[in-house]
Amino acid sequence: MPARSNETEPDFPGTSASHVWLNGRLLPADEPHLSVYDRGFQLGDGVFEALRAKRGVAIELEGHLARLHASLQALEFELPFDDATFSDGISELLVAEGWDGVEPPGDAVIRITVSRGFDPTRSVPPHPGGTASVAIQAWPFTPPPIRAIEEGECFITSCIRRDAGSPVFGIKSTSRVELVYARLEAARAGADDALFLTTDSRMAEATTSNLLLIRGDECLTPALGTGQLAGTTRAWLVAHGDAVGLRMIEADLPLEAAFRADEMALCSSIAGVVPIVSLDGRPIGDGKPGPRTIAMRRAREEWIDRLSVEGSSARIESGTAG
Repeated sequence: MPARSNETEPDFPGTSASHVWLNGRLLPADEPHLSVYDRGFQLGDGVFEALRAKRGVAIELEGHLARLHASLQALEFELPFDDATFSDGISELLVAEGWDGVEPPGDAVIRITVSRGFDPTRSVPPHPGGTASVAIQAWPFTPPPIRAIEEGECFITSCIRRDAGSPVFGIKSTSRVELVYARLEAARAGADDALFLTTDSRMAEATTSNLLLIRGDECLTPALGTGQLAGTTRAWLVAHGDAVGLRMIEADLPLEAAFRADEMALCSSIAGVVPIVSLDGRPIGDGKPGPRTIAMRRAREEWIDRLSVEGSSARIESGTAG
């Protein structure tokens, strides 16, 4: 059967924004921006971050920029801007698009993309002396489809295996071919997404999200260092699980742990917490979204809303609102 359209990380819809922020300037979105010789286009030599912005407040920007810096450090190139410039650039873009409103609240997705930039040599080794290309895009936030929340998502395990010792999986790289392949696998199987396992059959992550297993009052998530990205929403849940009466545990999780769980979920900055109800055709728990998953989702969304209200109020009081 064909895959259900329960995408949890919305694609960039191209013309939904009239501007992009590129290398310190706000530019029309429908004009050419980068050279075809940019290493991001030629080699996928770049990194990115995607985050929510509500009421003009970039949610967890500090954490996303910290991960961006770690990815850049791993690939040994630097930003031409400081973090304050990023913050100003996001604000400028949101104001230009009218997505910084307080009521009704502007709710957007921000993507920061950094490539190593122009390289006339077209070779794999980086060309010395280059300058990174930095782009910020924004588009309206679209929550996961109602069906994804009310009915849950169906997963398969990908044939791709993760080497838990590889440093690559800690980098949020623009090279996403592995994820694309896994999503194609899922689509062929009539599933919504795919789960990566390590070479020794431990659970790692989904294509665009971290994983959660709920068993009684415990919420387990794969330990860092098992072939996954250190997600910001995952980190928030580890710190705030007690808000919904859950003890958060980071552990090595074999695949069979999923079938012993009461509930299973994915979590990411954009989608939030979304229930998973089956894996490889086998039900998780009773095969329906569980109450703890829904409670975690609600707690996370309420926290984002509260943070955006506080941030927008502070902005208005300081006179920096657009």
